[in-house]
Amino acid sequence: MARVKGAMMTRKRRNKVLKMAKGYYGSKSKLFKTAKQAVMKSGQYAYVGRKQKKRDFRKLWISRISAACKANGMNYSTFINGLKKAGIDLNRKMLSEIAIADPAAFTALTEKAKEAIK
Repeated sequence: MARVKGAMMTRKRRNKVLKMAKGYYGSKSKLFKTAKQAVMKSGQYAYVGRKQKKRDFRKLWISRISAACKANGMNYSTFINGLKKAGIDLNRKMLSEIAIADPAAFTALTEKAKEAIK
């Protein structure tokens, strides 16, 4: 039976890692060992970053809504509570978009929330 050598697959694997490390600083983009470590670490950062992005956007939306609520004489928590009691089911992303794009509509929402709390 013929002997199978691993050079082809080894080269493919190394080239794949080096391709992923393209643009990294110094030896991290040139040498396989350091490139492999850098690619693994960057993969971990990317994984964590995808989770953090969701948190960051939610934080941004909440701060935008809070600022718009304060302009209408209300705080964020009572506004959200009032919307829930009024049966208005809008997510925070849409509420922040409304607050920026259409302040009159947001003012109407705050009035509905105030009525629902009373």
